[in-house]
Amino acid sequence: MRQATISRQTNETSVNVSLNIDGTGQYNIATGVGFLDHMLEQLSKHSLIDLDVKATGDLHIDMHHITEDVAIVIGQTLRKAMGDLKGIRRYASQTLPMDEALSRVSLDVSGRPYLIWNVSFSQPKIGDFDTELFREWFQAFAMNSGITLHVENLYGENNHHIIEICFKALARALREALEIDPRQKDCLPTTKGALG
Repeated sequence: MRQATISRQTNETSVNVSLNIDGTGQYNIATGVGFLDHMLEQLSKHSLIDLDVKATGDLHIDMHHITEDVAIVIGQTLRKAMGDLKGIRRYASQTLPMDEALSRVSLDVSGRPYLIWNVSFSQPKIGDFDTELFREWFQAFAMNSGITLHVENLYGENNHHIIEICFKALARALREALEIDPRQKDCLPTTKGALG
C-alpha cells in the first residue's frame, strides 16, 4: 500500500496528514476552515485517496497560513507515499463540468514542480474565504508533491462551482496519473532513468 503520514509544526500552524493512495476515498478532515474542508473532501472522494487531515492555526489573523500549510503537508505526504514512482501512468488530464462551469486540470508526476494557474474569480470571497488563497493552495501542493500542474477554468459564473470543479478535476487527474499501469508496473515512465 502506498501510504504515508507527516506532521508539521510551526509558530503559525500545526498540521497532521495521513493518506493512502490506494484507498477508497475515505476522509476525515478538520482544518477549522469550512470551505477548505469541503474542497479536501472532494479531493479525497474523487481521487479515491484516503485522506486524514487535522490542522489548527492562527485563524484569528486570517486563513492564509492554515490554507498554505495544509497544502504543503498534503503535497509532502503524497510525495512520500508515491515512493519510487515505478509503474505509475504519470500523465493525466481531466476536463470536468459543474453546472455552468467547466475546468481542466492537466498534470505530470514528474518530480519537477510547476504551476500554471489560469483561474479568475468575479468576487474576492466565497463566504468568508478569500478566493486568492486557492492559488496559494494549488501552488503549495504542486511545489511539495513534485507535480507539474496546469489548472484552467474554461468558463463559468458561480465562483463556488469554479473552484469546486478545479478540485474535482485535480482529484480525477491524480487518480489516473497515480494508477499502476499493468503494462509497465516495474518500470519508471521515462527514458532518462529517473524522474525529477
